[in-house]
Amino acid sequence: MNILVTGSNGQLGNEMRLVSNEFVQHNYFFTDIEELDICDENAVSNFVTENQIELIINCAAYTAVDKAETEKQAAYQLNFQAVENLCKVALLSKLYLIHISTDYVFDGTKKSPYTEEDATNPVSIYGHSKLQGEEIIIKYGLPSMIIRTSWLYSSFGNNFVKTMLRLSKDKPELRVVADQYGTPTYAGDLARAILEIISQNSLPAKPEIYNYSNLGETTWYEFAQTIMELSGIQIPVIPICTKDFPTAAIRPPYSIFSKNKIIRDFHLHIPDWKDSLKICLHRLEKL
Repeated sequence: MNILVTGSNGQLGNEMRLVSNEFVQHNYFFTDIEELDICDENAVSNFVTENQIELIINCAAYTAVDKAETEKQAAYQLNFQAVENLCKVALLSKLYLIHISTDYVFDGTKKSPYTEEDATNPVSIYGHSKLQGEEIIIKYGLPSMIIRTSWLYSSFGNNFVKTMLRLSKDKPELRVVADQYGTPTYAGDLARAILEIISQNSLPAKPEIYNYSNLGETTWYEFAQTIMELSGIQIPVIPICTKDFPTAAIRPPYSIFSKNKIIRDFHLHIPDWKDSLKICLHRLEKL
């Protein structure tokens, strides 16, 4: 199969490059804005035709959560309008679309793990723009899969793990929010899950939503503590409340996912978040 991966310079896109070496039965076309601007429908159409693309994995997204509150147009352009471009081309060219979404489509007021059927209610521009991306895929009704993920990190790009490691070199202590609950997701695990699903040849024929994060649950505070412990860094980690760390965008206070549906449909083995964190930290040590 000829597979187009958009946003390939991001965390997930870079992990897709690495993991694709384990799934050599497919041909991959890794693009970012320099090679393909998905905000340009004609460019997408031409690329798909010239390279005989059969499936698109859309890893491209505007992910600057706080900046999105003031850069609304940029967020909606990439998270919604570009997704509609992919839908139009996919429908015309009879392609399959796998799109990555986020826990930010929820408001975080639930007290038990979110399922794919739970009502959405984003509380930020980023979350709303990502929800509109989901909704346009469902509206077009093309063969597709929406995978929601949470607290993504990797050895690539900017993320919480790398920020904590950097701050631990400059600060006498780390002050981290302890009243937001979720599950970290190692982008390498998500990349492998996507390619495993594709290789099973049982993709849903109509838009289907799935949750994917690592197993287990934690807070940002406990996540930071674990990063320091596994890295052998001796630094105090102080728990604080969300109200003590104001941000431009509101975060969902609870965004733990149920993974029952994706495990049931594709028989995936999903690692515990701490096990995957060890792998990522080991990779970062080598850089």
